[in-house]
Amino acid sequence: MAINDSDISSVLSAYLEHYPDEAALLSEPVRLLSQGRDFASRRNFPMHVTASALLVRDAAEILLVEHRGYGITLQPGGHLEPTDTTLIDAAVRELAEETGVDPGKVFPASQTPVYIEYGRVPARPEKDGPDHYHLDIGYSFVTAHADVGRIQESEVTGAGWYPLAVAERLVGHRIARAASAPARID
Repeated sequence: MAINDSDISSVLSAYLEHYPDEAALLSEPVRLLSQGRDFASRRNFPMHVTASALLVRDAAEILLVEHRGYGITLQPGGHLEPTDTTLIDAAVRELAEETGVDPGKVFPASQTPVYIEYGRVPARPEKDGPDHYHLDIGYSFVTAHADVGRIQESEVTGAGWYPLAVAERLVGHRIARAASAPARID
């Protein structure tokens, strides 16, 4: 069954239980989600949900991509698809699509996101996308043996492993949360 607004609201509520100090920052998406307007759809404006993956290898490195459209380094992630059934699975799908990482070598560090960010996305006329907001839901994953495979060249220009300190300078505080998430490699 496809992800719906109730699923998104449940994940957001669980996240705010872990990070109550972020309630004010996320008050607008909470308000919008209460209206029930299919925020899993990438064609929903002014906001829709995206899912991202922070993959930590050997507690020392994190996998980042060079995003083609935005021209910046960030974590793998993207829009939800109608076939996605959970947000965490959507994050794994995006990770595998963009970086070619074998999803069988990736394990969730937690079922709760390590970050949720509500941010403005500039218009991208080439993708028929007006100015809008993403509610990006990011999960932490761990691996001991995953390597970059064939990248999704339509979305990224490269993917690589970065030392945690370098990644934090590039991407921000979400890296520290991903690195400190409980590491369980099953």
